[in-house]
Amino acid sequence: MSSTTTEAPGTSSPAPEPAAGADPAGYKLAPLYATLPVANIALYMLWLGVGIYLLPMQVIHIKGVPDQNALKWPLFWGSLLATVGNPLFGKLSDMTRSRFGRRSPYILFCALIGAGALCLQANANSIAMVALTWGVIQFIMNGYQAAVTAVMPDRVPAKKYGMFSAMIGLGTPVATIIISLIIAGVDLNMIGIDAHIGGFDGRFANPEDGGAQGFYLIAAILAAAAIVFVIVSPDKSTKDMPTEKFAFGEFVKGFRVSPREHSDFFIALFSRLGVMLGYMVVLQFNYFILLMYIKIPMNEVTTKLGTLTVVGAVVTVFSAIVIGPIVDRVGRVKPFVIGAGVGAALSLMIPLLWPSEGGMIAFNVVNGFFFGMYMAVDMALITQVLPRPKDVGKDMGLINIANAGPQIASPFLAPFLVDDLGMGYKGLFAFAAAVSLLGALLALLVKRVK
Repeated sequence: MSSTTTEAPGTSSPAPEPAAGADPAGYKLAPLYATLPVANIALYMLWLGVGIYLLPMQVIHIKGVPDQNALKWPLFWGSLLATVGNPLFGKLSDMTRSRFGRRSPYILFCALIGAGALCLQANANSIAMVALTWGVIQFIMNGYQAAVTAVMPDRVPAKKYGMFSAMIGLGTPVATIIISLIIAGVDLNMIGIDAHIGGFDGRFANPEDGGAQGFYLIAAILAAAAIVFVIVSPDKSTKDMPTEKFAFGEFVKGFRVSPREHSDFFIALFSRLGVMLGYMVVLQFNYFILLMYIKIPMNEVTTKLGTLTVVGAVVTVFSAIVIGPIVDRVGRVKPFVIGAGVGAALSLMIPLLWPSEGGMIAFNVVNGFFFGMYMAVDMALITQVLPRPKDVGKDMGLINIANAGPQIASPFLAPFLVDDLGMGYKGLFAFAAAVSLLGALLALLVKRVK
């Protein structure tokens, strides 16, 4: 895509130079149109299926009552270990030399180990065990995520960045739809349609076993997606690439990126951090927003949450599919990133001004559209400001801290704002809108991308 421009020397982050092993010409592009989205969908079925549905259910099963304090610790440790795991595995994959390539070994083995850990978590009988297994899963599966994320800059030509960025971004909403239909089911009466779909009669969300069958299902999907990916879209051998001698000091030093030399990289990181924090601080508190702010009866919250989630996800999919090709044709990324971030921020004002079921439907439609637009172009911007092509995995891992960081902070930040500071849910939405808007506007400072 012709959206990268190089400024005068010294005015912005230096343009990355092609590196051995990062030449898209050495790969078959066609299979990636299917395998890369499927790999991302499987991953986000894990993050969303466990994080939104199964983990709270398991905590209630173990404790006997809803316990927010018990729930926040698995969320905290999982997100913290994810933050460490992503750049660590990214760097390790950058250094890997094998006939199976740099990324495929991590995609396959991390998925298989993660699937095994999910089966262990399905049988956890204490909060400590839940925290331990979820932490291991988050850590090891961020090795999978780091490797999958590096596939796009490794293999995809720049002129196709918009399309592939959109397909990668579709992983979240498509996974949301699939996992919501499988685990929770959706009551369409909320939007005026007399129907209830999905749920499988509670087979994968049985409160009597803490959703164990749901854990097993997600484990099987992850393993299958990884196996299909490495067979259908194999990496090319890196045995002939120059090797990097491992020294712990140099390994740690390799994570250092100069803010002065790579300012665009850090601006993109903090831009994503702001937008994602505004999104996550509401997403992870959605159940309580519906129950305590919108005043939906307890026995209706789960199905209505599922309905709202699917409505937002469908709009997000539509937006990402439409916007991705438009970005490729226009050849400009930054206006779409900024417009999407600003729109998502403004959408957070809807529940603040209209606290009702209708307001939440409107919010999920508008927010879904702009968040889909953001997911369609965010990766296209970030891929063009990476500091060093030979360290794509590590650099993408550092960028993914902007995803994990908000997930670490949100379980503590939301209750702090709502209860401890007495801001209530109106204050929560106002805070989310403000940080999202700030993150979107930061993209204006990126110099190397149009």
